[in-house]
Amino acid sequence: MPDATKHILLMDGPDSKGLIYHVTGVLYRHNLNIIHNDEYVSPSGHFFMRTEFEGTFESDALLTELNSTLPNAEGITFRLNPKRKKNIVVMVTKEHHCLGELLIRYAFDELDADILAVVSNYNVLQPLVSKFGIPFHYVSHEGRSREEHEEAILRTLAIYEPEYLVLAKYMRVLTPDFVNNFPNRIVNIHHSFLPAFVGANPYRQAYERGVKIIGATAHFVNNDLDEGPIIAQNVQEVDHRHTAADMATKGKDVEKIVLSQALKLVFSDRVFISGNRAIVL
Repeated sequence: MPDATKHILLMDGPDSKGLIYHVTGVLYRHNLNIIHNDEYVSPSGHFFMRTEFEGTFESDALLTELNSTLPNAEGITFRLNPKRKKNIVVMVTKEHHCLGELLIRYAFDELDADILAVVSNYNVLQPLVSKFGIPFHYVSHEGRSREEHEEAILRTLAIYEPEYLVLAKYMRVLTPDFVNNFPNRIVNIHHSFLPAFVGANPYRQAYERGVKIIGATAHFVNNDLDEGPIIAQNVQEVDHRHTAADMATKGKDVEKIVLSQALKLVFSDRVFISGNRAIVL
């Protein structure tokens, strides 16, 4: 059946002359209307392009012609995604500020995603989630090894088959086996301006160093703690009058905004992964 919705074409590979010309020419020949186009060439000569278009077409025929038309198609990859909301599950522990921000944006159709469920290792936030009519799953870690706990979470996630997991202050380190189930599909908010102050108690670390700005970082999760590709960051000014508790309070405002900004980019298919870097178009 022909596809007749708005779509996003993602392309990356070695740069060469005429790539934009050839790709847009194929779309033109398929009678498709380009709504928006962004491209970037890295210093190493790697080409990235995001093209949003509309019209009726056959996906297989379009991709076949794209691969056959480009003069140097070897090494170039194409991804063709319908422009639609993503299905997500949010994972939390006890802190409410990031989750509350996502729930409100979801309720007012500002998230560009459908929250299928919220999963937590504590039941503290269940009353909040219930106000929004979203399923809440309490999967306790107590009395379980890390592996046993994650197996229980995976059984819950299998009910929903989410496209992305969002760690909205989920305060447990995930094992490589768990992360490998969702490659580049787990987004975390870290309460510091990475790569500074990784790990626990970043605001205490920042206070002890006498920093003049604090920040937050949203990144994809990989198998290195707090070192996945960075999607979005922001900062807030502080001074010597701020205690570690003051910094944590100000930091929460930054965290929830940065997480929301990063998710908007991810859910609109604007993020490419290149090594351990996120290229945002």
